[in-house]
Amino acid sequence: MNLLSILLQAAAPAAGAASSYSGILMMVLIFVVFYFFMIRPQQKRQKDIKKQREAMKAGDTVVTSGGIYGKVKDIKDTTVTIEIAENVRIKVDKNSVFASSEQIQEGVK
Repeated sequence: MNLLSILLQAAAPAAGAASSYSGILMMVLIFVVFYFFMIRPQQKRQKDIKKQREAMKAGDTVVTSGGIYGKVKDIKDTTVTIEIAENVRIKVDKNSVFASSEQIQEGVK
């Protein structure tokens, strides 16, 4: 017999209804902690990013997910045209564009 089965057999008579409820209670408590400290803040952050993308307009300074800074020149349904230097424009997916750090700091003030 392996060690795990021996330990499980020894613990089985000692385990009662109270310990099974405490195990379920611990699982629920862990889920609640994860929800309030990890899931909920992430959902809030995603909502904020979505609002910023919807409020984006031509002339705003943005950063792409690749770290390219530029100014928005044109916005379509799924793409954004960004000018990264004089007469140098790139077209990127709208989901990869974020507000620049200056705009985020202005929103905090």
